[in-house]
Amino acid sequence: MSNQQKIYLLTFMSFLVGTSQYIIVGVLDQIATSLNISLSKVGQLVSVYALASAIGAPLIIMVTAKMSQKAQLILSLIIFIIGIFAMLLFQSYLLIVISRMIVGAGAGVFIVIAYGISAQLAEKGKQGVAMANIAMGFSLALVLGIPLGRMITAVANWQTIFWMIGILSLLCLVVIHKSIPKTLSQTPIALRVQLSYLKQPKILSALGVTFLFFISYAVINTYIMPLLFSIRTISEHEISMILLALGITSFIGTKLAGFLADHVGITPTLIGSMSLSCVMLVLLLLASHSLILTSLLLLIWISAAWTFGPAQSIHLAFIAPEASGILLSLNISFVQFGFATGAALGGISIAHLPIHSLYGIAIFFVLVALFLLLFSRKWH
Repeated sequence: MSNQQKIYLLTFMSFLVGTSQYIIVGVLDQIATSLNISLSKVGQLVSVYALASAIGAPLIIMVTAKMSQKAQLILSLIIFIIGIFAMLLFQSYLLIVISRMIVGAGAGVFIVIAYGISAQLAEKGKQGVAMANIAMGFSLALVLGIPLGRMITAVANWQTIFWMIGILSLLCLVVIHKSIPKTLSQTPIALRVQLSYLKQPKILSALGVTFLFFISYAVINTYIMPLLFSIRTISEHEISMILLALGITSFIGTKLAGFLADHVGITPTLIGSMSLSCVMLVLLLLASHSLILTSLLLLIWISAAWTFGPAQSIHLAFIAPEASGILLSLNISFVQFGFATGAALGGISIAHLPIHSLYGIAIFFVLVALFLLLFSRKWH
């Protein structure tokens, strides 16, 4: 197996990992019915996954820093697979929550280590492209994983998706074990060194913007299915088409981010994407009675959101080029913290307020994020 094929293998595994995170959004209603629990409780499965990834993954990487990167990769897959099959074996909500935490921790470690290994496998001068492939695999989970998962549940059940992810991950584990070379572990960066960057106002404010924006994003993204169902009854075919369209526009957004950052600048791209996101959320609040209009507005909103993500990563790398790796790692953690907080707030909201109040919460957090970005420009 060539090095390029090994990178593709890691990319496919990244797709499975991404699907394991995002698929909950596409089958939220079915899990709630299957386990006889509320939508808000199912939404917390997104929160615990994100928290485990944000907190557990860095800790596991630090503890296993003396292991080779291949060994870390194998360990991450074992943790991930155990969590996937544990979800299928348990019917208790508490045990499923614990299983999701295990999946999140394993997935978080895998993505970080896969980035490093792909860069080592790549030809000189093509490390960035190789790492982009790993990110692409994760993004494809939105484009293909969620709509395909919904199609599968139309003829089977939500557990079938996780059986497929688990079995395919086992096969990947075997192939990775046989094909990926034993790479040397890089010198671990102490946690105190990473945290020291949080003392710099410009970095802390940028990470704060990430956190606040992804709270806004997760409040809506986690509960897209209930929001759509609140308008009228939707067929499985319509749901699949909407999810596919949302995935495609998110993919377009990621591509648009790089183009806009290069041609109009990073800050205008961030301000523009956040402003557009806010406008779409206001319109969604006003147009919550129309499925067609709501779907079209969601397409624009999610494209704006996925333009923000890569542009913010570029922004952080530009702030401190000498520590771009550390900042991007911290940014991933703050993204997951935002996901966890947004999903939790959304769950609390729909348990006590009308479901369309989610739009109001999302508007509030994206506005705060935008004001923080504008205010923090004096430190740049």
